[in-house]
Amino acid sequence: MVAFINRNNQKVSSFIPPNNLPDKLFGTDGIRGKVGELLTPNLALGVGLSAGYVWQQLNPDSRVVIIGQDSRNSSDMLAMAIASGLTSMGFEVWNVGLCPTPCVAYLAKTTEALGGIMISASHNPPEDNGIKFFSGQGTKLDKLVTSAIEKKLRQHLSGQINLQAGKNAPIRQQHHLTKSYGQFLQNAFAEDFNFQGMRIVLDLAWGASVELAPLMFEALGAEVICLHDQANGDRINVNCGSTHLETLKQAVIEHNADMGYAFDGDADRVMGVDTKGRIICGDYILYLWGKALKEQNLLPQNLLIGTVMANLGFELAWEKLGGKFIRTAVGDQNVQASMWETGAMLGGEQSGHILCHHHHFSGDGIQTALQLTALVCQQGKDLVSLVDDSFIPYPQILKNVQVENRDQRLNWQECTAITEAISQAEQDMGDQGRVLVRASGTEPLIRVMVDAQNENLVKHWTDYLVTTVVKNLVA
Repeated sequence: MVAFINRNNQKVSSFIPPNNLPDKLFGTDGIRGKVGELLTPNLALGVGLSAGYVWQQLNPDSRVVIIGQDSRNSSDMLAMAIASGLTSMGFEVWNVGLCPTPCVAYLAKTTEALGGIMISASHNPPEDNGIKFFSGQGTKLDKLVTSAIEKKLRQHLSGQINLQAGKNAPIRQQHHLTKSYGQFLQNAFAEDFNFQGMRIVLDLAWGASVELAPLMFEALGAEVICLHDQANGDRINVNCGSTHLETLKQAVIEHNADMGYAFDGDADRVMGVDTKGRIICGDYILYLWGKALKEQNLLPQNLLIGTVMANLGFELAWEKLGGKFIRTAVGDQNVQASMWETGAMLGGEQSGHILCHHHHFSGDGIQTALQLTALVCQQGKDLVSLVDDSFIPYPQILKNVQVENRDQRLNWQECTAITEAISQAEQDMGDQGRVLVRASGTEPLIRVMVDAQNENLVKHWTDYLVTTVVKNLVA
């Protein structure tokens, strides 16, 4: 790490030499890390420059890139640095400013742009940020392309690639383009369809959805009550949003609302709450939306795609309904890949990251919330009744263990004590339970999850596995 001292005698990161970068820069959702440590202006400049090199080889005819961002204080800095790298390579940048991640994906697909970049760390705390890439088809960039960008970035940081004179292109402020994304969301419904008479609470997490989400629900006639509804880079995701639902639960009950939705910082995922205060996670959303599509013969093979995190009770209930269920590794890219491979039209994650190919090729929290609300209207029942009639989730516990040592975290499978503990748990529970241990792709965590019919077994084996991980990777 190369650093300088500012006027307040504070150490300020300048750039990270290539030999200090992680072995793998792109994780399950682009590049993500702490600002000033991994994410610096110099790194972002290099990312823009390197993306320009790769994109011009793939598509030499297109010269426009969309850039959007969430509300983090560092998002402006990173967006400008990336844009500088791109414009130095002759790419015109259309900066749409504050917007949800799926807006960038939509605009990349529907405009003359060859791709899009979103500056966001999703549900992470304010001090983190990230860089997500989208192709001109509105999908996450292929791993081969991101690998090529990373290779060029390392060459740039080691001095093998420099900015080239004479190729500069403009940066254009195009925030008005977000309106076309909003119109796209509304166009999914018939002109005479509305949410009249519904009261809905929205937790906007001080993030990317503060402008668009309320407008969409109000345009369809709902009475909207907003929480955390200003763009605030210091407070994004702090005790709010899709990972902190207590405030939303209270608001739904206090306001006698029909339902509530909480988005994460970049609004590509959503979690719901019903009037009983129950959490409507991605498993419930997939079941309810999947059942509705199945009844309309709009679900090929009656197939849903989920991940290894999906609740076992959900899977068994869907199969009992006559459906098929395929699990993938965690990450919307893995869900997306399986959907393309199998022809499935609906898939997603328990965390509320839902993809429906009838509408969009990107996970979209606002779209998902609108569609679930529409489903409630069309069924003529309240959300509580729909959930009551769906499935009973198996007891499931997920615990996170902070493991700062990256090598130990990513190579935890080499620890015999942990693998033996997992085998013990699996043998004890048989086909009545599941164990999942994995390293997070976005945070320094080992995630331990157990679900089974017997709640005591879930508690016992979760505690045992967490203790084993702590003893061997932390202590």
